[in-house]
Amino acid sequence: MTDTGKFNIFSMTGKMKILHYSWFAFFITFMVWFNFAPLLQAVKESLGLTTAEIKTLLILNVAFTIPARVIIGMLTDKYGPRIVYSALLAICSIPCFMFAFADSFVQAAIARFALGLIGAGFVVGIRLVSEWFPHNELGTAEGIYGGWGNFGSAAAAFTLPTVAVMFGGEDGWRYAMAITGAMSLIFSYIFYINVTDTPKGATYFKPKNLGAMEVTSKGDFFLLLLMKLPMYGALALLAWKLSPSGVSMLSSEMVNGIYVLLTLIYCYEISQAWKVNKTVFKEPVPEIHQYKFKQVAILNVLYFATFGSELAVVSMLPLFFSDTFELTPVMAGMVASAYAFMNLMSRPGGGWISDKFGRKPTLLILTAGLAAGYFLMGQVDGSWPVWLAVAAAMACSFFVQSGEGAVFATVPLIKRRMTGQIAGMTGAYGNVGAVCYLTILSLVDYSTFFYVIAATAVLGFVTLLMMEEPSGQIAEINEDGSVTMIDVAKS
Repeated sequence: MTDTGKFNIFSMTGKMKILHYSWFAFFITFMVWFNFAPLLQAVKESLGLTTAEIKTLLILNVAFTIPARVIIGMLTDKYGPRIVYSALLAICSIPCFMFAFADSFVQAAIARFALGLIGAGFVVGIRLVSEWFPHNELGTAEGIYGGWGNFGSAAAAFTLPTVAVMFGGEDGWRYAMAITGAMSLIFSYIFYINVTDTPKGATYFKPKNLGAMEVTSKGDFFLLLLMKLPMYGALALLAWKLSPSGVSMLSSEMVNGIYVLLTLIYCYEISQAWKVNKTVFKEPVPEIHQYKFKQVAILNVLYFATFGSELAVVSMLPLFFSDTFELTPVMAGMVASAYAFMNLMSRPGGGWISDKFGRKPTLLILTAGLAAGYFLMGQVDGSWPVWLAVAAAMACSFFVQSGEGAVFATVPLIKRRMTGQIAGMTGAYGNVGAVCYLTILSLVDYSTFFYVIAATAVLGFVTLLMMEEPSGQIAEINEDGSVTMIDVAKS
């Protein structure tokens, strides 16, 4: 049962209250997660870091989020969003304070890596919002949650340099970062006392097993194992970046150890997936309980191209504008934040269009626009007027963020009790994309970087042709064995 009251954005009761608390929790996680990019120059000078070390911190910032989103998704399905989000906000204030008071590259690197955990907060709210809103409002609600929360990165870009200047001195950046940590700690308590997992009288469906994602056919079992590989690949790529071949933060022995560890964890994941899903090899799953894992796989690829590129571009855009147009760091930060600024309208817009015109057609149009937008960004050089380059970046970001909204308008319609796990995997693919794109950026020039993203968007468009529009209802089993049918589309 979802809350069927009116969708009124100015209301602070019922489902709207939950939506507002959810997006604000997500907003804070993004503010903490991206408090580094706008203060990058100050941190570099204060700690005496090289450009290579700064780029390493940017990559470390998104590294841990890959496994974290999968794990947090599972914990959310098991323990409920209220407890998981509150705990995440409280725990992540610790590495935030650690980074604010770091005085060496190693301390900063460890804190930044740990802060990747807060990037997993997004997944929690996806499940929470899906519990409170009916299918015909779900895209819009998830879009507002994602878009307004995502704006935390732009808010950090706008406000933190000013806060740092207000505190003055070369330690101003430390105060600015510590304030975001304090916000996270305080709001964890506010969220805990104000939110419930479901509307009154509704059932919170939990997965049968926490060990691995459930699938409902033999083919899907192998597809699941295949879709896990890029996550390990991205983590291996990160290890390589930190090796003597990259920035020499880790020795060859340590990096080889990481490769072995990743291989062992993957083997363990295979065994867990087998334990949870071996019954599909003995007898078919009743049709009423089946879902198609290819839907998840396609959304993973699309989120790789949309959110993966957004994360990478938000991290590099201030640098791109200052290098291309010789702007001051503050000016470049303001101009670059126009890209993230679009989140306020674009992501809810993508969700709303999905609710009105269907999930698949919306995704097809937005993915095509995404490819065209990044192709245009690849053309930008110093001969362009700055305003035109900013307009191109904003047009591109509209398609990127609307695409993200449309992806997560679809995620909760696949299998309700596994929404956290599915959102976790799809969300993790966004980070896999970011790691891949940021690594490519460290090897090529800016225009090639934009063309590579455009090419992956074209690939996303091709896979999207195989997607099926969500229809009818999904079945979930209550604890007493009775079945509840949940609408996912107009019947």
